[in-house]
Amino acid sequence: MYSAALMVFTLGFSYAAVPLYRAFCSATGFSGTPITDPERFAPSRLIPAYLDPSTNAPTKRIRVTFNADASDAIPWSFTPQQKEIYVLPGETALAFYTAKNKSDKDIIGIATYNVSPDRIAPYFAKVECFCFEEQKLLAGEEVDLPVFFFIDSDVLDDPSTKGVDDVVLSYTFFSARRNAKSGQLEPDTDLSKYTVGKDL
Repeated sequence: MYSAALMVFTLGFSYAAVPLYRAFCSATGFSGTPITDPERFAPSRLIPAYLDPSTNAPTKRIRVTFNADASDAIPWSFTPQQKEIYVLPGETALAFYTAKNKSDKDIIGIATYNVSPDRIAPYFAKVECFCFEEQKLLAGEEVDLPVFFFIDSDVLDDPSTKGVDDVVLSYTFFSARRNAKSGQLEPDTDLSKYTVGKDL
């Protein structure tokens, strides 16, 4: 009985490992994953920090640069509409990407994302993003994809992020496949081959 219970528990845990890992990364910013926890979006967090609390000097704006890639297996063009923007901690910002299906078939794509340097990820919060769900583009269709985000003003209190003036927000689109076991859509590739936004 104990052995059977242990086997059932191990099997169930192995199925739950990937969603639990994704939830952990989204809640903590681990491995450069931007925060998506809705509790971080309280109105008090969305106030620009014009003064650095440690020095009482004007806060320097952080440059956010946008990067876009598409897997070789998906016939899409995918580009940011703006190269960069400058934001204050606590200030919300809206950016857009453009995706176009260059094939003659409807295709569902999934975007993975990352922020570099890794140490800024716990403070990079996305309020709304096209990457939260799969995107279906009809044959030849072109769409604008928004991302609404802010950098939490708590970044000013963290000594490890004092020198961070530049942030890169990276997305990679993959064609989607349906997982045979769970039925959920997932990227149709080996994600271990893709590395973006890692601190050296």
